[in-house]
Amino acid sequence: MSAKSPPSLRKLTLAWSATDPKPGTPRGSLLVAFASRDRAHVDQHFGAAEGFVLYAIDAERARLAGVLEFAAEAMDGNENKLADKISALSGCAAMYCLAVGGSAVRQLLAAGIQPMKLDEAEAIEPILQAISAGVREGGVAWIDKVLRKDEDAGRFERMAEEGWTE
Repeated sequence: MSAKSPPSLRKLTLAWSATDPKPGTPRGSLLVAFASRDRAHVDQHFGAAEGFVLYAIDAERARLAGVLEFAAEAMDGNENKLADKISALSGCAAMYCLAVGGSAVRQLLAAGIQPMKLDEAEAIEPILQAISAGVREGGVAWIDKVLRKDEDAGRFERMAEEGWTE
């Protein structure tokens, strides 16, 4: 647990393989959170979620990146629960859940996290496959936007490496 994590949060981050290009979410991949009780289905409301499972997803695969758990006592009457959850999801491109309130939507978008509301509980696996296909083939607006932003950031890094000046 990092020093910035609220005491009501347990955060498990998985170590990356030595064959990965660098620790963290490699370029061209997305970190996506799923509000889940059982870590296999999207089955919770964002504000009341007891936990999130995080996946790093690229064009070829999805890898479990971590698990976030919130203590039950942190939920009732906690005025900062949304801020705590949004802070814990920092770095995620999107968050899937069953329901999310308007205030939470605004806060998530301001933090750069695309809220994705499902109509009913769904298994996470097919969603991971659909996101991977969206990364590979394009045509999914929120995925294209995130990847374009990554490419734009990389463009300036490449220009600096090449010695580009105004």
